[in-house]
Amino acid sequence: MDTQTILFVACVLFGVAAAGGIVMALIRLGKKANPPHWIAMLHGFIAAAGVTLLAYVTIFSHVPDLAQIGLLALLLAAMGGVWMNLGRHQQGVLIPNAVMIGHAMMAVAGVVLLLLAL
Repeated sequence: MDTQTILFVACVLFGVAAAGGIVMALIRLGKKANPPHWIAMLHGFIAAAGVTLLAYVTIFSHVPDLAQIGLLALLLAAMGGVWMNLGRHQQGVLIPNAVMIGHAMMAVAGVVLLLLAL
């Protein structure tokens, strides 16, 4: 596969992951409860697949600088996601809204940079 195709597939995976993230945010803000674990895990696995593809193509191919910065932003968003899942969600503690919104904003910034790189 060529670099552009891999970047496009990563964008599609991030789009699917974003849909799950929106559903989880609506559950968290609407019901004032954490979303079901299965949605969080599915969201994380799909986003991780996108990050893995993006990291692979960044390491083994030439990608625009914006894609590299987007990868960094998505890795930071992933760290926040892991903290929310393992540090809060799995322990039954309510996820803080500020962390959830920061996670979403960092992920959106990363995807926008990736789209601009395409």
